[in-house]
Amino acid sequence: MRIEQLGTGEPAVAVVGAIHGDEPCGVTAIDRLLASDPPIERPVKLIVANERALAAEQRYCEEDLNRTFPGDPDGSTHESRLAAELTAELDGCTTLALHSTQSYEEPFAIVERAGGRSEELARRLPVDAIVETGPFDDGRLFQSVETLVEVEAGYQGSTVAADNATRIVREFLRATGVLADQPPLEPHEKDVYRLDDVVPKREAEKYEVCVSNFERVEAGDAFAAADGERVVADEPFYPVLLSAYGYEDVFGYTAKKRDSSA
Repeated sequence: MRIEQLGTGEPAVAVVGAIHGDEPCGVTAIDRLLASDPPIERPVKLIVANERALAAEQRYCEEDLNRTFPGDPDGSTHESRLAAELTAELDGCTTLALHSTQSYEEPFAIVERAGGRSEELARRLPVDAIVETGPFDDGRLFQSVETLVEVEAGYQGSTVAADNATRIVREFLRATGVLADQPPLEPHEKDVYRLDDVVPKREAEKYEVCVSNFERVEAGDAFAAADGERVVADEPFYPVLLSAYGYEDVFGYTAKKRDSSA
């Protein structure tokens, strides 16, 4: 784990990249920020989390770090021990964690619960939507950080994701009073979705997804396939993080839109 700091004193704000080693956009954003030497009003901690997985260009070494929090300093896996170290480093910090995805090109924010400080910060970021994890936060960084915004910045490994992450980091730091180069964005209305269920996928050689994330799927619509066998919606939902190969054992999630029946 690489830890950098801008400003003097004990930071109460942090930015984390490379929780997954195959998602380098956060590292690029952190390195660009460091290289720019911006004017700082209060200190910020900048963390590249899973350096070992990042070097190997793989999601994780032994287990998914973002399913391992709060971790165990004496754990049997690299990620379990790393989760405990990262938990300690982020103690008391308002935190932005940067990710990328195989499911959606535009950035969107993820919070544990809508209505609090995390959602307020997310509304000041240049993101398309806000997703509330609901019951699907087990083992995620939300278990270790009280005020956390995760952002999916775009497609894994893309220049667009790196540029989005760079812009999002700066807006987060303006919103938290770290950067003084220009005023923070005003809060904006954004659609809010709450994760409702996972979409399992059976063992197959080929998977397909034929709908777009955040676009309503009606009951009876086919939205995915495994070896050509269609997966059909039992009830209306909004797909979130839905992709053919983003996860090993699920396609992604169904969600309900706030102030909506689906």
